[in-house]
Parts: sequence; C-alpha cells; structure tokens
Amino acid sequence: MSFLYFVLPALGGYGLTSIYLLKNPHILHRRKRTAFYSMHISHRGGCGERIESTMEAFTHAVEQGTQMLEFDCHLTNDGYVVISHDENLLRQTGHDVTISSLNLQDLPLYKERLAVTFYTGRYSSGADRKFALLEDLFRKFPELPVSIEIKENNRQLIEKVSELVRRFSREEITVWATVNSSIMKKCRRMNASMPYSFTMARGVLLLLLFYTGLLPFVPLGESLLQFYLPRIINRTFIPERGILRNKLVVSLLEKLTMRKSLFKHLAARGIQVHLFVCNEDEDIKVALDVGATGVMTDYPSLLSSYLSRSPRQD
Repeated sequence: MSFLYFVLPALGGYGLTSIYLLKNPHILHRRKRTAFYSMHISHRGGCGERIESTMEAFTHAVEQGTQMLEFDCHLTNDGYVVISHDENLLRQTGHDVTISSLNLQDLPLYKERLAVTFYTGRYSSGADRKFALLEDLFRKFPELPVSIEIKENNRQLIEKVSELVRRFSREEITVWATVNSSIMKKCRRMNASMPYSFTMARGVLLLLLFYTGLLPFVPLGESLLQFYLPRIINRTFIPERGILRNKLVVSLLEKLTMRKSLFKHLAARGIQVHLFVCNEDEDIKVALDVGATGVMTDYPSLLSSYLSRSPRQD
C-alpha cells in the first residue's frame, strides 16, 4: 500500500503536467515557421473538376483560389519527372503499361472521362489529356506551395525531384510526402531543407504519444500531418480493402484519430493538419470543426464557395 502513496501522486502529477503542456506547447517547443500556410488544398490538382494532374486541372485550381497543389510523381524511361498518381497507366489511360517503361513522347493520353477515385459514380473531363511534367508546373507556378508524394523507393526519382526543387528555388514551399518511412528517409537525406509530412509509421507513433501523454515532451520534425477524414471511407474505393468495410472499424478509427485536442496541439506547434478528401460541404465542415488547419478536396470551386460562405473563426 505504501507503494501506491508514491505512485498515485506521481501519475497524477504526470497527467496534469501532460495536459497543461498539451495546451501550452510553446513552453517546451519553438513554434515551426513554415513559408506557407494552406487552408485550401487541391487533391491531384482538383481532379473532380478537370482530369487529374493535368496542367488544365492545376490552372483551374489556382484560378479557383487554391493555396496548395497535391500530387504524385513518377519517372519515365528517359528520365523525365511526370506528375501522375499511378505508375501503371491502366486506370488513367486504358493502357496496361508503366510510366517507367515508356519515354516521355510515348506516354498515352488520359481517358476522355475519368472516374473520381474518392467520389464513387462521379467523373471528370477536360480539354487537356496530357501528362504534365513537374518542371513545367514549377515554371508556371513558381510561388505556389505543393505537396509531392513519392510512392516508389526509387533513388533516381527522388534525386530528380530534389534537383528540380533546387533549380527553381522552391525548398521552402515544396513538401516531401510518402506513407513509407524508408522512402522518407531517402527523401530527407537527398534534400533536408524541404519540409516533410508524417509517414504512416510516424502517424501511428504520434497517436501513441498522444494517448500516453508523452506527446507534449517529444520534439517533432514534421511540418504537416495529412490524413483521411474517416467519414469519407464508405463512399470511396477504400471499402474494397477488406477490414474497412466494417462500420464499427471505421467508427473506431474516427474516434481514435479525429481528436480536436491533438490537432490544436499540432497547430499550436506550427504543424499544419490537412484532412482529405473532402468533396461535400458536410465533409469540409466536419474537418474544420475537428481542428484541421487545411482541407484537401477534388473540387476546388466547391471548397472556395464553402470558405467564402463560412469564413473560419480563429
């Protein structure tokens, strides 16, 4: 029993200190100062309104007021960095070929109508069906922040992306993103001056630190947390992935991850929280209500309309 006299007060003190520091992180951590703050983010360039990841899509998103573009990159056989979500082009073009097996001039065109991945039953179209080059996007939008997801463990691709970022002097406004921790380590080694987002493993660790009360004491190198808004799962391709068909699992995931106190803590430390893919007004409202600093959407004009009607109160 005497042991409890020491343990219980210690645990109580730890808990109170953790709660206090969670709400006041500036006591232990200097706030991150990124060169950008993006509330309006266009997923794949706003792929609900124009064909995904084309220059037409990016241009349209910028015209609608987007503050950041999100996309993936792959490398052609002749060494060009192409903006494309998929390495295999079957879904996007109808041709069962990979970008890495083709030279730039041999890339097929996008389909005339392309299904919107995160909005079942919706399609996009546009006049532009060509794959865009990363350097062309950098040239056209030199001051626009972008988040580049790297899916392949490909040193040459990472090196080429880094070279382009340096050539266009975009280190402060170009974000490394990947779910894979080993790929992120290579990205960071290649160009440590670029901000970077949480990987899947680091995101799980973030939750563990939060629920054990350790988060306020731990330094974080990441500048962004980009995460699914769980309520979108049941109307996207994700339920095809077995366990996520279970509504109880999705509900549990939502309760575990959508923690306003966690997001407020990250924001107070200068870490932006982007929730995706919000394609309806109610999605946007839920994301902002739970503490997201930014919303990622396939429909940039929808998001702009919502934000103009419902200005955020900080």
